Amino acid sequence: MVKSMTGYGRAVSTIGKLTITVEIKSVNHRYFEFTPKVYRAYSFLEEKLKSYLQQYISRGKVDCFVQIESDDVEDSIVQVNHSLAAGYVNAFKDIAEEYELEMNDAFKLLVTRADIFTVRKAPADEDAVWEAVKTVVADACEAFINMRTVEGSKLRDDILSRADNIISNVEYIEKRSPETVKEYNDKLKNRIAELIADVNVDEQRLLTEAAIFADKIAVAEETVRLRSHIDQLRDFFESEEPVGRKLDFLVQEINREANTIGSKASDIEIARRVIDIKAEVEKIREQVQNIE
Repeated sequence: MVKSMTGYGRAVSTIGKLTITVEIKSVNHRYFEFTPKVYRAYSFLEEKLKSYLQQYISRGKVDCFVQIESDDVEDSIVQVNHSLAAGYVNAFKDIAEEYELEMNDAFKLLVTRADIFTVRKAPADEDAVWEAVKTVVADACEAFINMRTVEGSKLRDDILSRADNIISNVEYIEKRSPETVKEYNDKLKNRIAELIADVNVDEQRLLTEAAIFADKIAVAEETVRLRSHIDQLRDFFESEEPVGRKLDFLVQEINREANTIGSKASDIEIARRVIDIKAEVEKIREQVQNIE
């Protein structure tokens, strides 16, 4: 199933004493590019997140935000810089004696000195944290992929609609091309008759000239290949594998055949149809850039 490279998914869950929020978003990119955004204390999650998401995403610039909040008071460790605290205590004693203050007042001043305290997280159980985070990541990833699938379906419908328009124009060209040969033959015959009205026209020479012209403007090979490319494009949309790169290459081939037909066109109506084909090819090319 075709997926867009643009997507977004979010999930929030409380598991044990951890409240975990995961957001996944992506935009177009030629390859898979992953940027994790997690707190430094949980940096061990980065490679695990990448490996997990790479199972489901083959192309796109992916950002993954993970926020973890803990309500476990034992999760934080407060350390005291005792030498600095002792210095403050001695200083406050001097102040208390000098100004006849109660030591309780001095103690109140002491606890306001944030520089004597260091707060850090207790070492996390990496495996337990990852198992909890993975559950939330799975939910966010499911929402993310669903959005990509919906967008991919819209892209598929638009591209196939434009492919139908291309085939419609190809059918016209295939029908019109033989008619241009007959018209050329008639014009050639009439022109010669005007120039030499009293001389018999060599029918064989006219047929030869018409055959040369027909060979020069023949586009049957190009229209056959163009039809084949469009059939292959439709087949790609039935694949379960990512097809964005293949589609990109195929669109180049379709455009090449359209250019060849355009270079051979000597008829204004065919030329107009070629322009219509190239316009549709360009729109398909733009849409293909969004496909995984």
